[in-house]
Amino acid sequence: MKCKVSAYLAAVGTVLLWGMSYIWADRLLEAGIPVEFFVPVRTLLAGVLLLILNLIAGLDMRLRRKDIWRFALLSLCMPFVYFIAETYGLGLTESPTITSLVIATNPLFAMMAGIFIFKEKFGWKNILGVFITLAGLWLVTWTQSSTGQYFIAGILILFIAVISEVSQIAFTKSLSESYSPSVIVMYQFLLGAVLFLPLFLTKGIAAYDAGVYLSWKVMYPTLALALLCSATAFSIWAYAIKHLGVARTSVFLAVVPLVTAVLSFLFGDEVLSLWQWAGLAVAMGGILLTQMKTT
Repeated sequence: MKCKVSAYLAAVGTVLLWGMSYIWADRLLEAGIPVEFFVPVRTLLAGVLLLILNLIAGLDMRLRRKDIWRFALLSLCMPFVYFIAETYGLGLTESPTITSLVIATNPLFAMMAGIFIFKEKFGWKNILGVFITLAGLWLVTWTQSSTGQYFIAGILILFIAVISEVSQIAFTKSLSESYSPSVIVMYQFLLGAVLFLPLFLTKGIAAYDAGVYLSWKVMYPTLALALLCSATAFSIWAYAIKHLGVARTSVFLAVVPLVTAVLSFLFGDEVLSLWQWAGLAVAMGGILLTQMKTT
């Protein structure tokens, strides 16, 4: 029971941090910082931080030869493909809220992976809960704000991110029985940083300006993304997947756009309508259905 409670708290903490990540990433894009710079920096900082913490904690970090291919595919899906697709999609749609809404379709795909690959039990009430959650989130995140010129292209790119995220959840689940969550995420980001290196050395620092890139306006969201949204969030997310399973944990991703919308409202970036607040209540009801035990 204690593991279940802590796993649910971990899932909630993750979505809160990831909900904020869209706002921080959007601020970097608005400041003119290229994706190829802040995403590799975010990835490397997260990996190094976890390496230091794992060494201090004395965790077993030995990498088994038979698992190398799974770690390689894990880091390819997330952070490499996911972060590129997510951030480019955000730049093209020009809307953190809509971007997070598209990413929130993840539970539908993850639910199928949990049922068909990991043989997890997911009853009709749980499935209904996913669709109710998404319906409620559509009301919450619906916005009249302007979108980018290449909005449709951005949406299509975001679905690449969704597929990558479902894949990384599946690989994380398969590795969670043999490795500590923080060790999995450490290798995930260190290998991901290597994959990002060619992009960083070409496009990432092509227009480097120390006065801009080292300013607090840029460093603050970059550090927040690395330390909170990557190192911390992914570690506790891996813990939640281990104890709750792929299908049930993934449903919490549907709450990310809700968090983004509410935080944008609190920061004065967006104003939520009565329909959107109603959608929030509907989404919460859907989440409760997804967590009901099957018989």
